[in-house]
This record gives sequence, structure tokens and C-alpha cells, in this order.
Amino acid sequence: MFYSHLMYFCPRFRTSTQINKTSNTSFRSQLLFKTTFVWNKVIILSKLYILCVYEILQARSLKSEELSDPKLSLLIAEKMAELHQLNIPINKDSTWLWDTMDRWLQQPIKDVNWSRDNMELDQILSTNLCDETRWLKKHLSKLRSPVVFCHNDLQEGNILMKENEPGCRSLCLIDYEYCAYNYRGFDIANHFVEWTYDYTNPIYPHYSVNRELFPTKDQQIEFLKRYSQCMENEESIELILNEVNHFILASHLFWGVWSIVNSRMSKITFGYREYAIERLKSYFKLKESLINNK
Repeated sequence: MFYSHLMYFCPRFRTSTQINKTSNTSFRSQLLFKTTFVWNKVIILSKLYILCVYEILQARSLKSEELSDPKLSLLIAEKMAELHQLNIPINKDSTWLWDTMDRWLQQPIKDVNWSRDNMELDQILSTNLCDETRWLKKHLSKLRSPVVFCHNDLQEGNILMKENEPGCRSLCLIDYEYCAYNYRGFDIANHFVEWTYDYTNPIYPHYSVNRELFPTKDQQIEFLKRYSQCMENEESIELILNEVNHFILASHLFWGVWSIVNSRMSKITFGYREYAIERLKSYFKLKESLINNK
């Protein structure tokens, strides 16, 4: 396989999220089929500039149904553990999740053009999502989930499979736009939720959902066992499992708010309104279930 490296100078930003978002965009339009520029390394040169090193890979993204493949799932657990063990010189506080949602919710999220023809969305937006975020923060803080360097968007499209590479090396994580220090429980829970979504649907709203594909308890345990082994973590798998199941709430609320904001701002053709309803309905349904089962 042919590998090449590309070095690119760009202004230094405050977070790795901004670094990747800026630099990847300038290259993706130049790519050939099955060839991907991957953010391989970042070298801090000064207060003003960094050096981004890119690697050219011949690879394909995983399909949603492949996330449940037993061998691939364990490899993904290993890659996630690798990422979570990184020591990145950025803000390591546990504020990213809440700061991001607070920033989104400062924007106007109600739109008369939405609600007059979508009573379901209007009902959801009648809920004070700022209050909901504060409740969730208080609820999840009780779990004391470790804060680690997270991908925060580990869905199938962001996992590449390289050709002719063995084991864990065959997979490569990409698209670090949302990468930040965050709760371990969020990254794992979000990945599990992504088993149920497929974003390759050519027909509007350009995604499909199959809740029956959500990992079974046995599948979750196998993933967490491999993850814990790689992390050299002796913590009870049942405790991590409970943590993850509660952080599913955060995944639904986060991407629900994200979808509301993008429905007003994004020029990408995607069913943002439908996706917002899907994720927020899932959030409130799960919240009710967790509260009733206390």
C-alpha cells in the first residue's frame, strides 16, 4: 500500500476541534475515491502556528451494520481505549459537553416556519431545554464518569478500514471536529447509540433508524471488557455499563439540540427537523424509563 505524508502550516487555535475543522476542510475537496487525508500528527511550533501532518490512506468507512460485527466491535473498543489514554495539551476540564450545548441554546431555536406545520416539534420545543440541560448535568454528575480525551462522534462514517492491515491497525478514526476532553460514559454511550442509525439513506431525511440494532447487554459487556483490558482498568463492568446507559441521555440531548441549531444554519441537505424529533423523543422516553426504574 502506498502511504504519503503532507505537512501543512496553519494558525494555532485554542482547541484541537478548531484545528481539525479548519485544516481538514481545505483538503477534502481534492481527494480521490477511496483516498483519505487523515490528521496524523499535530506539532506545536509556537504560540501562533502549529504543524499538521497528514497521512494519505486508501481505506473505506465502515457500514452501520458492521459496528455489530464481533471482531470489528472489539477492534473499535481498542481504538477508543487508545484515544482515551492520550494526553493532549488542551483544556482537560469536564465542561465541553455543557459549554457546547449552552452555546447552542443561546441561539434562537424556535422558528414559526417550523412549528406551524410540525406540532410534534413544537411540543418538544415548548420544553425549556436549558433547564433540561441543567437537570441532566446534575443527574450525570452523580456517576463520576472519568474525564478522558474523547472522539465524541464515533459513528460508522468516522471509522475507516485500511486495506491489508492486521488487527487494530486496520482501523483508523477520523473527523475530530468534536474531539475534546469529555466524560468516558458519553463517548461509549454515543457509539452504542450510533449502532442504530444509518446516514447513507439517499432518500430524505437521509438517515434511517433501527432500534433493534442497539447492542444487547452481552454485546455491550464484550465491548467494555476489551476496552477495560486496554485501559488496564479493574473497575466493575456492571458499574461502567450503568454509567453508559445513563449517558445515552446525553447523546440524545446533545445531538437533538445540535440538529435544531443546524436546521436553521446548515446548507447540507439533511432532515435536521426529523432528526431533532427522533433524538429528543428518544431522550424523554429514556429519561422517563430511568426515573421510573430507580
